[in-house]
Amino acid sequence: MSDAKENFEPKIIAFCCNWCSYAGADLAGSMRLKYPPNVLPIRVMCSGRISPHFILKAFQKGADGVLVTGCHYGDCHYMKGNYITKRRVTILKDLLKFVGIEPKRLRADWIAASEGDKFARVANEFTEEIRALGPSPLRG
Repeated sequence: MSDAKENFEPKIIAFCCNWCSYAGADLAGSMRLKYPPNVLPIRVMCSGRISPHFILKAFQKGADGVLVTGCHYGDCHYMKGNYITKRRVTILKDLLKFVGIEPKRLRADWIAASEGDKFARVANEFTEEIRALGPSPLRG
């Protein structure tokens, strides 16, 4: 393994729904659960409000991975935001593959406000997956 890849620390943007997954991230912090500091949570009102443009822009600006988190199915405060998100992420993974970016660099997960432990676990798992992939081909 090259020295650059050995010392690689991924930049991960985590778009988190205000009502569930951002509260889960907050709970993980309150419970002092450890997850990598290179996961940057960004609060959005609903995962359904995350434009594909935001995800593509995150990659363009140097993110090695993008994590999209929202409410569990049936629990969305806006009724169907997470269903919209699931479809968008599926389509975006195909687009990423088409332009030469590994689809595994984009992940969606559903995390409730009471699941701080799940947020920490998902953040750790995703960081390890991205670390194994190495730097994004778009990283400057």
